Amino acid sequence: MTRARLIGIAAAVVLAALAFQAGEYGVLDWLTLRSQLAEERRAVRELERQLDSLQRLAHALETDPVAQERAAREQFGMIRKGELLYRLVPKVEPGSEDGAPAPVPVPR
Repeated sequence: MTRARLIGIAAAVVLAALAFQAGEYGVLDWLTLRSQLAEERRAVRELERQLDSLQRLAHALETDPVAQERAAREQFGMIRKGELLYRLVPKVEPGSEDGAPAPVPVPR
């Protein structure tokens, strides 16, 4: 092979490598975009699952008396006539500014 032919082949290989990796639409960019697309699709599926769950909960709260009662009891502490409500409040250490519960002494 002549020297000019080797230089031509080397130049073609370098240009092919640059076309493969560099530029706006290089293979590395394409692989990155493909990975991002897969990640975004997973996020969309998770959000769709959450949306479906919230829609079912909203429907239950609108139509199901049992779900309505459960929500009223859990979120608002509502009770029926004749029931007693017990609330457990953590003991607060005197002088504590943040309202943190007092540490419990460990018997030794």
